[in-house]
Amino acid sequence: MAGEARELRFTLSDFRRIRELVQQQTGIALNDTKAHMAYARLGKRVRALGLRRFAEYLDQLVQQPDGDEWQHFINALTTNLTSFFREPHHFDLLREHAGLHRPPRTYRVWSAATASGEEAYSIAMTLQEALGGEPGQRFEVCASDIDTQVLQLATNAIYPLERTEKLPAATLKRHFDKGIGKQRGKVRIKPALRERVAFYHLNLVAPDWPGLGTFDVIFCRNVLIYFDKPTQAAILAHLADHLQDDGLLLLGHSENILHLTDAFVPCGRTAYRLAPRSS
Repeated sequence: MAGEARELRFTLSDFRRIRELVQQQTGIALNDTKAHMAYARLGKRVRALGLRRFAEYLDQLVQQPDGDEWQHFINALTTNLTSFFREPHHFDLLREHAGLHRPPRTYRVWSAATASGEEAYSIAMTLQEALGGEPGQRFEVCASDIDTQVLQLATNAIYPLERTEKLPAATLKRHFDKGIGKQRGKVRIKPALRERVAFYHLNLVAPDWPGLGTFDVIFCRNVLIYFDKPTQAAILAHLADHLQDDGLLLLGHSENILHLTDAFVPCGRTAYRLAPRSS
């Protein structure tokens, strides 16, 4: 960082402060390679506030511990990479697992880091097709994220048409409306499916989670990789408390949790069940 030509003053000390603050607020552990990312993303906020030095911005941030700027800080530094039916084998598992469910209990699925909502709506589409025609079958999808900006995008459920180009034509026709006029080139999830998904603002490293209840399946994919091992273990303990005894926890392809917890046992490709409870 020192010696680089930058519009805004950004020092190694600034980056160290950013790392400390983001870990305190979210549990996310930024490594040394993320300095350029921090500059690019937070630089927009520094400019928006009419500042020239990151140190000024960080000083203002810590001087207002309950200020709204903290959410902008968190939103800027969280990563939101998603797509419809990403890692499709998980949706095959979901369809199979849901097919074993019997009424009257509502089948519940949680997208625990939903980003802009594609994962949550993919879950709802899968359940609509797996359970929608069965008498008495009910399902609901809860979706949460720490980033309020992407949650608003998820709630709006409007996406560029190219995001859906790999979906089957029948899926597009059943679950999406095409935009016209000013919305041309965009699609929106149909109201009947949007109503199946409830969105929540949630920080996974918070000591207490809201009363979400228990779930048949929890998607928590490509999230744990951003935390240190003690934080990963704490999140997994929370997830175990929110999973039905015969439920599934679905993780990202690079996440292996067997060295972190004995609460889960593998049951498929990046899929886990609760370990048998000792008597």
